[in-house]
Amino acid sequence: MTRSLLAMLLLAGAGGINADAAEPRFDLDVVPVLSKLGCNSGGCHGALAGKGGFRLSLFGYDPAADHGAITREALGRRIDPADPGASLLLAKPSGALPHKGGLRLDPDGPDYALLAAWIAAGCPGPDRGAERTRLVDIAVAPAVVILEKGAGARLAVTARYSDGSTRDVTHLARFTSADETVATLDPAAPRGTEGTVTAVGHGAGAVSVWFSSRVAIARVVAPFPNDIPAATFAAAPRANVIDDLVLAQLEQLRLEPSPPCDDATFVRRAFLDTIGRLPTPEEVRRFVADTAPGKHARLADLLLARPEYVDYWTYKWSDLLLVTGSKLRPAAVDAYSRWIRDRVATNMPWDRFVREVVTARGSSLENGATNFFAVHQDPETMAENTAQAFLGLSINCAKCHDHPLEKWTNDQYYAFANLFARVRTKGWGGDSRSGDGARTLFVEERGDLLQPRTGRPQPPAPLDGAALDPADPRDRRDALAEWLTSPDNPYFTRAIVNRVWANFFAVGLVEPVDDLRATNPAANEPLLAALAEHLSGTGYDLKALMRLVLASETYRRSSAPLPANRDDRRWFARAYPRRLMAEVLADAIADVTGVRDSYTELALNDGSTETVAGYAPGTRALELRDSAVKSPFLVTFGRNARDITCECERSNQPSLVQVLALANGSSLNDKLAAREGRITQILAADPPPERIVEEAWLACLSRLPTGAEKTAITEILAATAAEDRRAAVEDLYWSLLTSREFLFRH
Repeated sequence: MTRSLLAMLLLAGAGGINADAAEPRFDLDVVPVLSKLGCNSGGCHGALAGKGGFRLSLFGYDPAADHGAITREALGRRIDPADPGASLLLAKPSGALPHKGGLRLDPDGPDYALLAAWIAAGCPGPDRGAERTRLVDIAVAPAVVILEKGAGARLAVTARYSDGSTRDVTHLARFTSADETVATLDPAAPRGTEGTVTAVGHGAGAVSVWFSSRVAIARVVAPFPNDIPAATFAAAPRANVIDDLVLAQLEQLRLEPSPPCDDATFVRRAFLDTIGRLPTPEEVRRFVADTAPGKHARLADLLLARPEYVDYWTYKWSDLLLVTGSKLRPAAVDAYSRWIRDRVATNMPWDRFVREVVTARGSSLENGATNFFAVHQDPETMAENTAQAFLGLSINCAKCHDHPLEKWTNDQYYAFANLFARVRTKGWGGDSRSGDGARTLFVEERGDLLQPRTGRPQPPAPLDGAALDPADPRDRRDALAEWLTSPDNPYFTRAIVNRVWANFFAVGLVEPVDDLRATNPAANEPLLAALAEHLSGTGYDLKALMRLVLASETYRRSSAPLPANRDDRRWFARAYPRRLMAEVLADAIADVTGVRDSYTELALNDGSTETVAGYAPGTRALELRDSAVKSPFLVTFGRNARDITCECERSNQPSLVQVLALANGSSLNDKLAAREGRITQILAADPPPERIVEEAWLACLSRLPTGAEKTAITEILAATAAEDRRAAVEDLYWSLLTSREFLFRH
């Protein structure tokens, strides 16, 4: 009997897997089986050093190397074409021989039969050359599954190949749930039930489907057990497309939208989210007293025109672009920050902003954008940080192997990095910390980055973009900028929309905010797509996007949960409280107390400090250009150190250290006791207790006290002896400034 005939018989006995083929194909059949079984995962033989002397490429990104490892290494002892069952490739995972990885392969199952048939056929290698049949993509159906809790449905996966053929690969696919509290899958499901998803909770989740190097997403909706009349959603106020799409999802999930917040809460929220500062008592009173229609839209226009808007968003984009003295000289920091600030002040369209960064050249002091490339010193880090900052994609893992959580291959990584291979710098000038010497960025006409796996340059190409001519002497970054900022780019517009949305709603449509991989879908995909279309339609006018958000009824919702939306985590049935970011909190405390911090030192990488100039008395934390400016308060409350391009660099999580800093630290207590501060000014006018209480609540919480609050504190102040009055007022402000209502945006 020939090996091909034996292979066909084995396959037929396995239920007809790939029955149209004379023998199994290594790259199209064998590698997917190994991936499904987890043999080439990072915890098994796909680890960098492999396991037990046997190493495979992670998730099968290099079939040729895998074929050699299986058939040639260790004198070929892992396979035995004359007796497939004796092959270590089958005997160990099936339990016939001891295997540290445990039982992975059912000897009576179709996967065992397929591997045996491949071995019996002589272990044919992966196809090569231009005629090779390649996997193009996969599709999962149904794309959206709506299930009641406890119910299940089976997903079907179809692979499409370059020769136009398709086949059902559900039995070879790996399924993972993005949210195990919503839906789960059985990784050991019996033949014929693979891909069955079961709703175990309520909400909207997703299932990632992996086959070979491709991934597809199916969305799972498990409505909450709430009985909400359709009239509730029909009658809900709507201002624009945001409200339409949010309400559509809330109705599908059966989550009741919260009513609008009161005007005092809204004005505080809008000030903090748009310009990073508290409204003054006068601004609160004026907004609350305004009864004319359209006052929320008018407030949005007012805030977007304020000079503090420039401070706040310059700081936000400086986090993104890593403006820090730990990586740059003082003069370069100033030039970089000034470049960003000038473009925020003129509301430069985001696509043009990014284009100028990516294609920057010239003096680091005359063109501050060139410092983006000073922070990133080699083509690989330039590529990684460009993708992270402007596309919301982390491609770092693809530097060593195909990305385990994304579709990006090792070849794509080096093709993308090769776009930066000719970027050069020259001349620092001056001493190491003078900050006076300029550096010049220029582009060579020749030079390529080698792909370590092949030892040859990978043709330069954007991610999923057409390759450029390697011999073309022009700056490859021009083509990159064209691709990057194109409205057709599926990541660029969505990435900046998601960042802006997260700023105003405390939660991104995609979380984490800078993780837009295919296996991390948006909480409301139609909304993200609509906002991306809106932004590109306005010429990438970020203020227009912010105005749309501020005008929406969704943004105005109360943060107080209702019985029918208390389980909402990311679908915007209500507002989500968020602790003030470190710089905003520092400025808020300074505004309330009337005493500002002093910024006089830089904290250097070696632990030493250096006197810094340029920050006059009264400088706000949001006006700092350099994240290396020394400030124990900002560090304690999670300032972004700007070491890497990642939102994870900033922390808004409360901690015990923060509690102690507010309770006993000098930052707050010294400001309250300062003789030049607000309390001295208040007491100098000798106001009645009622007035002190009202002004304290307005200054700290942007609202008037309730009747009970006012009565209780007024009585305490009225009964306080004159010599103890200052201490009582300090205690009043301390209690408000350390309250959750002050520390959180709500």
